[in-house]
Amino acid sequence: MIDVIRAGMLSSVQDLGRPGHRQLGVALGGALDRLSLEVGNRLVGNRPDDAGIEITFGPTVLKFSRATRVAITGTEFGATLDGEPVYSWWSLPVKAGQELSLQTAKRGMRGYVCVAGGIDVLPVLGSRSTDLGACFGGLGGRTLRDGDRLPIGTSVHRASSCFSPDAPEFGVKAPAWCRFVLVHEPVRRGRHPSGVAWAVPIRVLPGPEYDSFSADAQKSFWSDEWLVTPNSNRMGYRLSGTELERTQKHDLLSHAVMPGTIQVPPNGQPIVLMSDAQTTGGYPKIGAVIQADMWKLAQVRLNGGIRFIPTTLHEARHALQEERTYLRQIDAAIAMHEERRERELA
Repeated sequence: MIDVIRAGMLSSVQDLGRPGHRQLGVALGGALDRLSLEVGNRLVGNRPDDAGIEITFGPTVLKFSRATRVAITGTEFGATLDGEPVYSWWSLPVKAGQELSLQTAKRGMRGYVCVAGGIDVLPVLGSRSTDLGACFGGLGGRTLRDGDRLPIGTSVHRASSCFSPDAPEFGVKAPAWCRFVLVHEPVRRGRHPSGVAWAVPIRVLPGPEYDSFSADAQKSFWSDEWLVTPNSNRMGYRLSGTELERTQKHDLLSHAVMPGTIQVPPNGQPIVLMSDAQTTGGYPKIGAVIQADMWKLAQVRLNGGIRFIPTTLHEARHALQEERTYLRQIDAAIAMHEERRERELA
């Protein structure tokens, strides 16, 4: 078991979500930063879709009842294990009774704690992720609280494996240090009245109703910085900036929407739908964030700035291929590390 000594602001059990149920009105859900969760699971020998703990901003303290391995991915928390500093993006051996403490996030917004065997809560519709809106999945369909206990699944790795609790720690390169995350767009100083100093570039495809917006609105959409407002959540990021006006203001029938869809309600302020977003909506869609950039958007803090970068379908597919290549490289590096350890113990 994992004892939740301090749960933090908004921690929950998440995996890669429950696809295939949107026709029933069930959101995809799952980790907002899916890339970080996938890497974390690889570092402890889990399947990529095993459940971990999503931590929003922190601070969080977890105590482990048995020896295992853990990995911290996502943003940097200044974590310690029984008071000793440990690093993110590393596979860490943990002894029974040790406490993992994660401080307030130094940068970014979300981190993930993955444990060998995964968080073994009851699956609902094929997923262990917590749907906070519908109140099911995870641990009682809610965020974690101080005093909660989380069951850990059984690890299937041999004692000689690099994932065993007594094996040395090892790490991988964080995606932020990889070339594939770079967007060919110069960093520009923020112009937002709130004082946002810079904006995270997020690549976007034009949406079905893009042409219904005025020329000035289209220009502002691409050239302005947008502020992620404090009333954003796992369902959607509400943005603040220039009001986007439409030249064709006819009503739309309710239609299907997906995570990444950028809707514009009557107030002209965009909303980017996130993992827990509803399945249908009636607002015009000015664009859609590409899948390869959703994890970067999930790490933007409240009151942080973003900047939309126009892209093409070909570029979006290429970006996703580069992300998958990064994960395959991690798989290959871990396999080599596993072979080396087995030779050493032979």
